[in-house]
Formats: sequence, structure tokens, C-alpha cells
Amino acid sequence: MRQQWLSRSGTQEVLLVFGGWALGPAPFQVLSGESDVLFVDDYTRLDNPLSDLAQYDRVTLIAFSFGVASAAHWLTQTGLQPDQLVAVSGTLSPADTEHGIAPDMIRATADQLSTASFAKFCRRAGLDGSAPAIDIDAAQAELFAVIERGAAPDRNFDRIWIPQRDRIIPTQAQRAAWAGQQDAVCEVSTPHVPFAAGQGWKEWIT
Repeated sequence: MRQQWLSRSGTQEVLLVFGGWALGPAPFQVLSGESDVLFVDDYTRLDNPLSDLAQYDRVTLIAFSFGVASAAHWLTQTGLQPDQLVAVSGTLSPADTEHGIAPDMIRATADQLSTASFAKFCRRAGLDGSAPAIDIDAAQAELFAVIERGAAPDRNFDRIWIPQRDRIIPTQAQRAAWAGQQDAVCEVSTPHVPFAAGQGWKEWIT
């Protein structure tokens, strides 16, 4: 796991953001807010304790895409109990035909990964602007690690956002995955990356 501070001004609340595969912090750069924001990604190994979190009075965890299952695995390992837990565009079973993406499709993405195919992935995801730089070998290793790790333990979320135009993790798969937590689900008419310029973090944690 890599960690990167997107904002750090010494507030008492931190937003812990588990990003998606290979996109880095780009999807979140349009969001504004007053809290400190710690971004993590690269789920090849989930061995970073994120010890800086201990200094905060309140921790809100926002998990996006493959970050949803990775966050749930990491929480189980560390025992951290966030004050609020939010899932966006992801499920607890990322490599799953009915509740995520079919494992064969993930393997094919890894096997055929190139700069050009990644740029296409970013467009399908709805990411504005140019595709981020990508380390092909590292990104492939992460996909295989996600498949191998499997589904995360069940966990209740305070809010679950499902995009209605998701071309990465099918909308129907997300609906099926969260059928047991309907009270927390909100659907939005967006692609996989649902964040837009002018929005604040608070809009996604209400």
C-alpha cells in the first residue's frame, strides 16, 4: 500500500481514501473540503498500518472501486473502526461474476495491459483528462493480488454509492452485491468515476 497526503493542515478529522486500481488520486482532485485527506492505493500487499491516523479524533473512510474490498480486508487486519464508512463504485467481492467483475475479465485486463489499453480503461471509467502514468508490471501484479485475495469479510457501510452508468464494475453486479444493505444505498446517474468539479467531500459522506 502506498500513502499520499492530498491535504494536511492539522485538523482533528481525517478522510482516509482507498482509491481504485491504477488511477491514483486523479479521480479525487476535483473534490474540496477542510479535513485532512490521506490517500492510499496499490493493494498488492495490505501491510501498511497507516499509523498517522492515531493522531486524529475522527476518521472517515471513503473506499472507491477495488478500494472497497481492499479497505474491508485492511480494516479486518488492523482492527481500526472508522467513525464513518463509505463505499463508492465498488463491492466486497471485486473478482466475482455476480457481485463484481468476472475473474477471467480481470486476468485478461492484466494480460493485455498496455499504455493504450489503460488509456481506454480510463475513458470507460469516466476519468476526465489524460490517463495517469502507469507502471505496467506493478498494475498487473495488483490485479492478480486482488483476484487471489478474494472477497472481503462482510461489513456494514454507512453510505453506498452505485453509479447507474458504470462500465467497469457493472451496475447490476453492485446492486446484487449490496442487496442486504439497501438502507445505505444511493444511486447516482454517473459513470464509474462519479466525482465532478465543484463538489465537496461532504457530498459523498452524508
